[in-house]
Amino acid sequence: MTPFGTTNDGQTVHAVTLSDGTLTVRLLDRGAVLHDVRLAGVDRNLTLASPDLADYEGRMNYFGALVGPVVNRIGGASAEIAGQTHTFEANQGGKHILHSASVGTYAKVWQVADHSARHVTLALTLSDGEGGFPGLRQITARFLLTTPGTLRMEVTGTTDKPTILNFANHSYWNLDGTPTWAGHSLRVEAYAYTPVGEGTIPTGEIRHVAGTPFDFRTARAITPGDATTPALDHNFCLSDQPTALREVLWLKGSSGVSLTLSTTEPGVQVYDGGHTRAPGPGLHQGLAIEAQRWPDAPHHPAFPSIVLNPGEVYRQITEWHFARD
Repeated sequence: MTPFGTTNDGQTVHAVTLSDGTLTVRLLDRGAVLHDVRLAGVDRNLTLASPDLADYEGRMNYFGALVGPVVNRIGGASAEIAGQTHTFEANQGGKHILHSASVGTYAKVWQVADHSARHVTLALTLSDGEGGFPGLRQITARFLLTTPGTLRMEVTGTTDKPTILNFANHSYWNLDGTPTWAGHSLRVEAYAYTPVGEGTIPTGEIRHVAGTPFDFRTARAITPGDATTPALDHNFCLSDQPTALREVLWLKGSSGVSLTLSTTEPGVQVYDGGHTRAPGPGLHQGLAIEAQRWPDAPHHPAFPSIVLNPGEVYRQITEWHFARD
């Protein structure tokens, strides 16, 4: 562990480096941020990052972070949990909540519970009622280098009251080190996606991808603004419930570097960075790829539930495998 910086409220932030000779990964204990990903033989960071902690307390607050307790959006900034309506901070347009607003785990310094050359376990306690979310919740996030070129993230959570939990890593990827992700190819093994309306809130429809611009079941090149590449900030439906770990998404740069995403989650949000000017001045610098349960689930009974009850354990496993031609 090495010091990385000091937060605005005086907390020391540390970096932890994992390496197996093929993949070297640096994480921050603030936000459980995936800060630096280096593949042997490739002379660049594959994820968007900043060397300045101040950026993570400002315009890059979600970059690389493990976002929870509820990632993505909840329409109307309220939800019914165990028969009671809970109201949250409306940090999106004064109407909706995005990424759990100011109490999000992206903004917290996690405890380093244990670590070695190839793994680190981070832990966090979320207090009952914080930000409107019920339950004293115990969260752990374990990052582990497994087979060469593969990073695994295992997230678990428990609660003492009925609550809602939905975590996702929010890294932005650019495998070429270029100003934008133009020239990458994308494949997503999704049978449907969830269309959105005002505020990027899902309408509740589960629309099959066949015949739509959102059909990425066959790998195809993507370019910002191209007629065949839709604006992306959508949940892709992989299954109707969490399931066994399986490969779901493939991203490849024109340089020959590739990322294969595996997850237990029933959805993956793909965001094209079309409104994000960080870390540089331009748009579309990286693709955010966020394995998670579907957004705004409390308002759509047909969506996979994000309710967690006492005695249950929330679990997510997500893996990133990197290779090069």
